[in-house]
Order: sequence, then structure tokens, then C-alpha cells
Amino acid sequence: MIEDEPDLRDLLVYHLTREGFATLATGDGYEALKIARTEHPDLLLLDVMIDGLDGLNVCQQLKEDILGSGLNIIIVSGLGSEADITLGLEKGADDYIRKPFKTKEVIARVRTVLRRARPLKRDPGDEVLVSPPLSLDPASHEVRLSGASLTLTASEYRLLRYFLSHPNRVFTRNQLLDQLHEHKPDVIGRNIDVHIRSLRMKLGVHAGMIDTVRGVGYRFIGKKS
Repeated sequence: MIEDEPDLRDLLVYHLTREGFATLATGDGYEALKIARTEHPDLLLLDVMIDGLDGLNVCQQLKEDILGSGLNIIIVSGLGSEADITLGLEKGADDYIRKPFKTKEVIARVRTVLRRARPLKRDPGDEVLVSPPLSLDPASHEVRLSGASLTLTASEYRLLRYFLSHPNRVFTRNQLLDQLHEHKPDVIGRNIDVHIRSLRMKLGVHAGMIDTVRGVGYRFIGKKS
């Protein structure tokens, strides 16, 4: 928990601890980097306007680290315009909560992000999804592009898995958002464009596999393995 307002920080730590989460807290961005890199948490609740290094830089630096592939970040901020939320997602955040908020909502969003990021147990119907040169293994939570491991945020992974499960089918932005957010009072329809743009950048020369259908949304151009 990275929050520079002591009362709010203590309140959230209290509720998170009561719900069973082992929680560390600080109000300084540089200290947040140190804690994240030594303790390897599953999730960060991150304010933007904090002491030292600001929250957006903390988010970007951690997502660019090797550990970023397993780190989920929820920005919790009083900066709540569409531009602020979009920028937070572009920096790698998996979700964005605007202040003021209800503690029950924060707990629910934490559980949602952790649940959708958790690797799934293998079962007979849980097959590796393949569309050359991409492959996605739901059991190991591993994505490979031309044989090389691909690091994705939790939202990017969930989006790509949905695309691979439904190749050549057109989806609206709202349909795709439904796959990313179970609680979405702060979600803006155009935010799906941010995730798509980031995913395309990581696909590099294969970015065209995610096709824009003007006036409708997106589709994944699948190939048989």
C-alpha cells in the first residue's frame, strides 16, 4: 500500500489485514520500489501523488522490471479524469480506482485483479491455445511469441486469452471490457484501446493479428497451428 496520507493509509491497511492480506505500507515512491523489489508482492495499491518518486513512475519502472510479469498494480488516486485513468493504464496499471472510494469496493477490486491473474489448474479441457506464432498456456500462465516468453500485464493476458479462445470473431469494446472488469464504475469504454495498443506493441511485427473493425471493435485474426 503506497499512500502518503497516514490516516487513509492506516485505514486501508487495517481493512486489508482484517480480510487476510499480509500488507506492507509506505508513503514514499522510492521506498515503494525498494519494498517491491525485495518483498515481491502480488499486488500494489498505488497513489499517484506521493512523496519522492510519483506513482506513475513507480508503476512504469516496476512493470519494466523482470518481476513486473507477476506484479499487479491498482492505482488509487484523486486524479480521476479520463486522461488520468488512460495515462495510468498506459503506464501498466491493471485497474484504476478514483478517490473518494468505499473500502468494500477496494477489497472487491483487489480480489478481482488477483483472481483473474492467478494461474489456473490444468484440467482435461484446459488446453494450450495456439495461433502461430503465439501460444498461451492457461495452467502455467505463460505466453510465448515465436518461442520467446512474452511479458504481459494481467489485463493484457486476460484479453489475449479471450482473443485466442475466440479467433476471427468481432467484439465490441464493451464486450471486451466485460472480460477485464467485474466491478467497473470507473471504467471508460475507450480504455480498452489503451490495452489493445499496448498489446500490439508487444506483438511487434505480428501486431496485425489484432484487427480493428471500424465502427464496431476488434477481432483476433487466428491461424491454425
